[in-house]
Amino acid sequence: MTSPAADRVDLTALIKAYDVRGVVPDELNPAVARAIGAAFADVVVLPEATERPRVIIANDMRPSGPELVAAFADGLVARGVDVIRIGLASTDGLYFASGSLGIPGAMFTASHNPAQYNGIKLCRAGARPVGQDSGLTTVRELAGDYLAAGAVPEVGPAERGTVEDRDMLAEYAAFLRSLVDLSGIRPLKVVVDAGNGMGGFTAPAVLGTGAGLPALPLDIVPLYFELDGTFPNHEANPLEPENLRDLQAAVVEHDADLGLAFDGDADRCFVIDEHGDPVSPSAITALVGLREVERERAAGRTPTVIHNLITSQVVPDLLGAAGATTVRTRVGHSFIKAQMAEHDAVFGGEHSAHYYFRDFFFADTGMLAAMHVLAALGGQPHPLSALSEQYQPYSASGEINSRVADVAAARDRVIEAYVTQQGAGPVQVDELDGLTVSHWAGHPQWWFNLRASNTEPLLRLNVEAADEDIMEKVRDDVLALVRQDGDA
Repeated sequence: MTSPAADRVDLTALIKAYDVRGVVPDELNPAVARAIGAAFADVVVLPEATERPRVIIANDMRPSGPELVAAFADGLVARGVDVIRIGLASTDGLYFASGSLGIPGAMFTASHNPAQYNGIKLCRAGARPVGQDSGLTTVRELAGDYLAAGAVPEVGPAERGTVEDRDMLAEYAAFLRSLVDLSGIRPLKVVVDAGNGMGGFTAPAVLGTGAGLPALPLDIVPLYFELDGTFPNHEANPLEPENLRDLQAAVVEHDADLGLAFDGDADRCFVIDEHGDPVSPSAITALVGLREVERERAAGRTPTVIHNLITSQVVPDLLGAAGATTVRTRVGHSFIKAQMAEHDAVFGGEHSAHYYFRDFFFADTGMLAAMHVLAALGGQPHPLSALSEQYQPYSASGEINSRVADVAAARDRVIEAYVTQQGAGPVQVDELDGLTVSHWAGHPQWWFNLRASNTEPLLRLNVEAADEDIMEKVRDDVLALVRQDGDA
């Protein structure tokens, strides 16, 4: 029996909009993990079970993972749910397990966060996400009730769940290879920076012979493949330029064809060309998207591709011209995944290097995106810089954060200048996610998006223009308005 809501332990700092993420053991510890496991059983697993309820659990390389997994599994078992533990896995490895087995899953990871963090990504059967609007809020409240009560309700001894261990790495690797055939490409030298994260576990299995699969025409140069949740070399967050420097240097040093950088749980992949220059995630979205669009049209279907609103204009330009319907969404994986399923989209991409595939249960997988890049590069004679040039025709600012004292006032100044007074000429405006102001239909061509952070007094600015000079002018003008009160 749970305690009244008034006595509930407040888990709002730990269980956020899309996942569970917090410091170990202050915010996330075995007692909390057990309560969340029991609540996940009651809110998601048991109501949807049509036969004996099962959940699959995996963890990344963080030292706290095994203990938290054991406690979470115990919470499930106490509620009558059988548990399959697959041990070490990337997040997309857990999605594969959930999708292929058709059961809910839990991935213990804090992605790119520092070593003292851990977290949980929850999904329903078929790798469908569990977010604040699809059960996570109720899981949070119920887990808080169980913690306040000091115990989770338990089924009788005969109904308790069981726990089994299973290795699914080889199945995951074989499944990815079935989606992209790399056996016939020209030989490529690839530097892979795993950042001491799960890419060091999955890359040898998928791209090499670590899972017993045949060798591919790939010469893999490993960088930081040792699994180490303390991240001794650099943070496993390729979105930060300083974390790419070792990979960029290694690509040039080894005269490699390209470099791949994975984040901590290896669900994101960043690409470096042969000169050591980053290829923007928008360019990768266009490149992979065109491959999926071509395949979809060859099958006689009309393709749909999802992209978020701060992806480059090149994505709808090129994919639309190739015959795809493009759907623009808010920033965030839960929005992308929902739109992917709603539109039966063949592919989706984000500026943050998350790439989603219908063939992969509408979930995101950095490894499958990397394989598409390898297939595209290895299927023609030109270097990656030449191949990717056509997908990067515009100039982008990247995301610029401004800490402001009054978010609303700063935003109002931008609206006054660009919308009310139309100081830069007639513009198109929407508020799908923050404020997007576009002059793309006129000349010169530019757009910007200004979004407020959900958790901090920050405004995030993204600008894109047809050339560098225009981008810099729009960027500097908007930042001057945002930071007018001396904010930065």
